[in-house]
Amino acid sequence: MLGGSFWIALLRNSMGAGLMMGVFLLLDRPGPSMRRKAAGYMIFGLLAGIAFSFWYVYDYENYVRFAGMLSIPAIGIFCIKMSPDTIYTGLYKLALGFYLLSITVFCGIDISRVCFGGSIFADILIRIGIAAVMLFLLAFRVRRNFLDGIEYLSGEMDWFSAVTVVLSILIAALIAFWPGTHELSAIRMIRTAILFFMSGVIQYLVYQLYFHKGRERRCQIEKELLETNERLIRHQLELMKESRQELDRIRHDARHHCLFIEEYARNNEKEELLAYVRQYRQELEQHKTQGALSYANGCGTIHNILSVYARRAEQEGIQVTMHVKVAGEIAVEDIDLVAIIANIFENAIHGCAASGRKEKKIHISVMRKGCKIVIQCCNTCAADVKLKHGLPESGKGSRTGIFSVLKTAAFYNGEAEFAVENGMFAARVLLNAGKGCVRVS
Repeated sequence: MLGGSFWIALLRNSMGAGLMMGVFLLLDRPGPSMRRKAAGYMIFGLLAGIAFSFWYVYDYENYVRFAGMLSIPAIGIFCIKMSPDTIYTGLYKLALGFYLLSITVFCGIDISRVCFGGSIFADILIRIGIAAVMLFLLAFRVRRNFLDGIEYLSGEMDWFSAVTVVLSILIAALIAFWPGTHELSAIRMIRTAILFFMSGVIQYLVYQLYFHKGRERRCQIEKELLETNERLIRHQLELMKESRQELDRIRHDARHHCLFIEEYARNNEKEELLAYVRQYRQELEQHKTQGALSYANGCGTIHNILSVYARRAEQEGIQVTMHVKVAGEIAVEDIDLVAIIANIFENAIHGCAASGRKEKKIHISVMRKGCKIVIQCCNTCAADVKLKHGLPESGKGSRTGIFSVLKTAAFYNGEAEFAVENGMFAARVLLNAGKGCVRVS
């Protein structure tokens, strides 16, 4: 290894830690805490660089032998803890970061020795250049596919990550501890290149497995979403048919009621008239949903889909309250409104049914606030309901519905949030749905 002072070692070590943490930061799913996470990576990387640099100065021989291997658990544990993904996905990121770091180190050392007489500054510049190229390719070629893949994957690919880590470490150990490793010879450089190539093939295969498995899962979910939307549309058509039939019946019956009321009035039979009007009013009340529905100048689609699921919920003994206040035109397609409201309401019904509690409640509201549509739903839920990475864990009918809500909200440049508190599950969806509002395709 090339020599240098404490400050040179600090620069090298900080660059190495920065590269590994850069891999984690780029492949972590974006969220509101990204800035805080980036600051945490920077601080830890600097501290790790200082610690390894002191080791370099005071115990050079052991540093050369073991620094590379010890950096894996030291940096890996911190990065995996900071990552929002599973531990196995974190292991894959760690293996990839270690692989890229190994390439920069060995390329920096060998190229500087062969071409620049072992210049320390050439070594550093080569490492910076290679690391920059790798991070650029990672950000613009790999990141999107990787995130798209793990978004839809559960645990079926996890063991590939562990295998990748083990193989990467074994190959790195062969490179570091093979006799004559530090000799400048063509045989050693060819051997190192072959081992790096083998490790790269392993990394690429695992990446492709993630990518294709994720794409397969995404297609499956989109198929399920289409089937769900088709089912919801059929429900809406059935409701519209029932509504027309009910309206025709009411109109037909109203003619007879008017004749009776007219006859009572003609005969001046006030008591009989009042009794008949009260009876008629009670009959009308029986056809209303038990939940209180406040509906103001809004969208018929919202009213219809709420009525469908309110009726279903009340059949299962769930108390439903609804509040709708949507005035004016909204730039939301009917099918998207149906997808969001129906999925949220359906999951709420499933949540109440699985709660095991006698008193089951659902409250849902759809409000227009300026350029935004806010859909909120609270329902009784079981005590053991958990959130994972801000999303409810898989349950009956929940996963596909959640993906549908998230996808539709993203289309309207909105967001979806979920929470569990005091035995109640809450879902909140915000859509930019006013005229002229930005929509994301």
